[in-house]
Amino acid sequence: MRILLFTGKGGVGKTTLAAATAVRLAASGRETLVVSTDPAHSLADAFGTRLTGEPSLVDTRLHASHVDSRGLVDSAWGELRQQLRTVLAGAGVDELDAEELTVVPGLDELLALTEVARLARTGQWDAVVVDCGPTAETLRLLALPDAIATYLQRAFPARSVRGMVAGVGRQGWVDSIGRLAEHLAELRDMLADPQVTGVRLVLTPERLVVAESKRTLAALALRDIRVDGMIANRLVPKAGLRRGPAATWLRTRRGEQDAVLAELKASTPIGLHVVEHRAAEPVGLEALGSLADELYGRADPLGSNASRPPSLLQIRPEGTGYVLRVAIPLSEESDVNLARVGDDLAITVDGMRRLVPLPAVLRRYEVADASVDGDGLLLQFAGAAL
Repeated sequence: MRILLFTGKGGVGKTTLAAATAVRLAASGRETLVVSTDPAHSLADAFGTRLTGEPSLVDTRLHASHVDSRGLVDSAWGELRQQLRTVLAGAGVDELDAEELTVVPGLDELLALTEVARLARTGQWDAVVVDCGPTAETLRLLALPDAIATYLQRAFPARSVRGMVAGVGRQGWVDSIGRLAEHLAELRDMLADPQVTGVRLVLTPERLVVAESKRTLAALALRDIRVDGMIANRLVPKAGLRRGPAATWLRTRRGEQDAVLAELKASTPIGLHVVEHRAAEPVGLEALGSLADELYGRADPLGSNASRPPSLLQIRPEGTGYVLRVAIPLSEESDVNLARVGDDLAITVDGMRRLVPLPAVLRRYEVADASVDGDGLLLQFAGAAL
């Protein structure tokens, strides 16, 4: 079973391309589910049919659904929130403070991703295609398993938890916290496993969009999430031998787009597919199937010509210290900040931050120097940390 996450800047056509990919997969004989976690819920428009939170049959071997994240919060989180409020109130926490402590940031998005994982684990599907929200929302979504796990650890440390439970009774909440922790661990494993999850980054061949796409590649690599394909959508057709103002405009615009894509190809080994702009919006199974033929040709949509990504952290001894490579794609424009937080390394790339636990051997050392090369960030550790 494979999971494909489609994301990109708003308006680049990711929903249409996700739907077209799902149509192709189903036509090849695979049981396929395409599901939207995008609050805009335009997947139904692409198929020209109505969708709900439950998978419904769209065509032979093809099902589709919209994730109802608000409903998931009401059904899945309500009981646990009540249990946590009871525990906190019993420990002497003011009722209003207890209410605030049980509001977990980003819970809607987390439960949407959890629902995708649940659907994937049913074993009913050979492929699950996910129409994610715009890039910023997707990056926040994919960061949530780590972020909320850290939040829970800080808000409810194990020692204080045991004391609160002893004072007010178990109330079944310990099991609930345990189940949530298991879900978070499963999500992290699912997202970081390139044999299971791949990300398709959709873009239009414009410099601003490509610049954002490069930042997205770095941010996802920082999360150990693999982008195994990029799709450049809406290339203007080639003018050929035609003459006149319209043909001149087409040649000029296509030349600009080709130059942008050439720069993008030179900056990353990730495979790039291209799709030309169509006169009519592709809506419905037939139009989506035709789009998929242009997108993939004879290739398998689940295939990837991207090499297996290296581990995020690579360490080697050097002199009396060590060199740590953080394998994230960086450009000259990347804004990188580093900070040591106890035994963790806080890495911020273009505003996206992650706490990376340092390998045990490096915890006695301090960062002496940092540099960037074509394969990522290089940190030199030397001397015993004070």
